[in-house]
Amino acid sequence: MTRQTISRLYAVDKDRTNVSLEGPENFPTIEIDVPPPEDIYQQAISRTLLWVGLAVAFGVGLGFGFGQEVSEEFFAGYLVEQSLSVDNLFVFLLLFEYFKVPLSSQDRVLNWGIYGAIVMRAGMIGIGAVALERFHAILLVFAGILVYSSVQTLIPEDEDEEEDMSENTIVKFSRNLFDSTDEFDGSNFFTMVDGVKTATPLFICMIALEISDVVFAVDSIPAVFGVTENPLVVFSSNMFAIMGLRSLYTILSKAASDLEYLEPAVGIVLGFIGVKMIAEYFGTVIPTEYALAVVATLLSGGIGLSVYENGQEEGA
Repeated sequence: MTRQTISRLYAVDKDRTNVSLEGPENFPTIEIDVPPPEDIYQQAISRTLLWVGLAVAFGVGLGFGFGQEVSEEFFAGYLVEQSLSVDNLFVFLLLFEYFKVPLSSQDRVLNWGIYGAIVMRAGMIGIGAVALERFHAILLVFAGILVYSSVQTLIPEDEDEEEDMSENTIVKFSRNLFDSTDEFDGSNFFTMVDGVKTATPLFICMIALEISDVVFAVDSIPAVFGVTENPLVVFSSNMFAIMGLRSLYTILSKAASDLEYLEPAVGIVLGFIGVKMIAEYFGTVIPTEYALAVVATLLSGGIGLSVYENGQEEGA
């Protein structure tokens, strides 16, 4: 007997902490523990503080082990990666809403997404480092990508119509990779449909997240190479930013849209790093501490201005 031939009844108790899955009378009732939302947010805050603390400790450790300049390069790269990762939040939110992924299952998708992102970004960083070592002129290609991304970010788009996610290229490609069903099976990535192993929306959503991360990495990795060509710094700043993003999602997914001026600030940062790469290719070196100061000022300014304007609107 397949899963589709069994009728199911889902019931949630009043405090929304337990889900009862009841089948016919000859089947037992299964109790699934679902953490309440306040616990999920508390865990996300704790994880965020942990990863920020680890990133700071790692950066300070680099200073003791390899010198102040390497430490500054790490913090500059980390800030750039973390700010660029905010764009990922919007994509994550859209995909989770489109696939109707429950809050309790989003953690699982993000965890597996992180594992894939680490492997793919490590490969991309390795290829980029080898390419830079053998063909230094590729620095200009990276710079061109950043300047183009900067212009695209700063030029306002027509937002009259919301994107239809069912027509999104990444979503359509992800669906075409595997036979899938529109029905969830708890937190499982696969289920049995008429005797055939089939992907659930949870798995298709994870694939879409992975592909989206590759797309974002096309400009985020060159951005860090614009700060430093040290593969250790590029990889570690990427990894800490990714892990921080995974924790930050639960906290900031709803609030990210309020940071109106962060995206333009990120656009200016991308343009600055692109120009920095071009200047350094032709022999004009911009000290890392100056680059770090510019990046930190722009990003904090974008966040601060967004918070200030939101406060003014609420007070009006």
